[in-house]
Amino acid sequence: MLRLLDRGLKLPVPTPQPWPQAVETVITAEAGLNLDPLIDMRMEALVQPGDSVGLGSPILKDRRHPEWVVTAPMSGRVAQLELGSGRRQANLLIHHDEKVKPHQFDIHAARAECDSKSGSNALRELLQSSGLWMRLRSRPFGRVPAGDAIPAMIMVIAVDTRPLAPDPRLAVEGEALDHLKLGLQALAALFDGPIRFYQDEGPAIVEESDRVTIARAGPLHPAGLAGSFIRREVRSGQDLNIWEITAEDVADIGYLLSEGSLAPTRLVSVAGPGLRETRLVRCQPGADLRELCYAYMSPGPRSILSGSVLEGREARWLGWRDRQVTVLERHDAHPQPHWLEGALRRASRPEPIIPTSAVEHALGGPMPGMALLRALAIGDDEAAAELGALAMLEEDLALVDYVTAASPRFTDLLRACLDRIEAMT
Repeated sequence: MLRLLDRGLKLPVPTPQPWPQAVETVITAEAGLNLDPLIDMRMEALVQPGDSVGLGSPILKDRRHPEWVVTAPMSGRVAQLELGSGRRQANLLIHHDEKVKPHQFDIHAARAECDSKSGSNALRELLQSSGLWMRLRSRPFGRVPAGDAIPAMIMVIAVDTRPLAPDPRLAVEGEALDHLKLGLQALAALFDGPIRFYQDEGPAIVEESDRVTIARAGPLHPAGLAGSFIRREVRSGQDLNIWEITAEDVADIGYLLSEGSLAPTRLVSVAGPGLRETRLVRCQPGADLRELCYAYMSPGPRSILSGSVLEGREARWLGWRDRQVTVLERHDAHPQPHWLEGALRRASRPEPIIPTSAVEHALGGPMPGMALLRALAIGDDEAAAELGALAMLEEDLALVDYVTAASPRFTDLLRACLDRIEAMT
């Protein structure tokens, strides 16, 4: 049992009380595509506007990595599919049609590999053809792993300390717990390394074994992020080779191996100070955030973020990895700055940051935090890598940006640093 991570901060983001205990199931009439910015695809369309697609039908693939497949988030009709500049983005709109049956996958060979714990080719092909391979994220750099890649370790994340995030335990209770166990069995068959199950301080969600060990996180942010665990328990560097995936996504792997189709929903919280009522819903990936929020907003101008108040972005559709929607009050009283002033601010170095306990806690505990921020600010990539930057992604510094209000943001400086290092490898 790994040690408790008990450093961090708690953000008092208001939301209407009481927090709901019951989970609603909502399939929005429309769904779209809101990919993670770190998913760098050169897309090729596999369907055309007007086509009927079942849940899990392949709709996009990457030209350079054909094993990277995006599948339909729900059954319905493709109303819009346009590829953007350089085929790096796509505008996708699907209208729900419950008469269209979910896409069925041939799971027999993959299930046999999973049960016998021998071989992984069929299992790997099933994860890739179903789009579940795209749920994996690698460290360093945060990319989708290559189709033939093998990790040194897989982290399964069953804790979320972001403000107003839903409790991941709710996503894997009941029948979903059986799917989670089957999904862990599949991961164990996929590669030979250890699996770390990262959860809160409560009772163990799964049993430990020779392959699966449990690590626990405290309740304060950013203790629930994979980067917090990696920086403390793993020696980081360019040879870092760790994959991460959420516990609910692992349960979706088990659902696929059990049912032959993709799980239709994920657990999402709809919360924030701009609402009259806080909600817990099970909705499809890419759900229409307007339909989830509009009827529950309080009067006045509002911003709908896919994600948390820390790293969420204004969006129409639920983000690729997001498990929460945050509705904020919008204050437009201040005039927009002139474009030249904004350009000069972005071109300048960050303003001096006073080393305080809040900054250290925002980084998750005792570490050379100020030295890391200084290295990022001056563009010293070698020093930043030695200080743990390769174990981090933007989400790991989002709380630092919140605490310091730095400009340029440290999340942007970290991504620029990681991109430069990745380009040299």
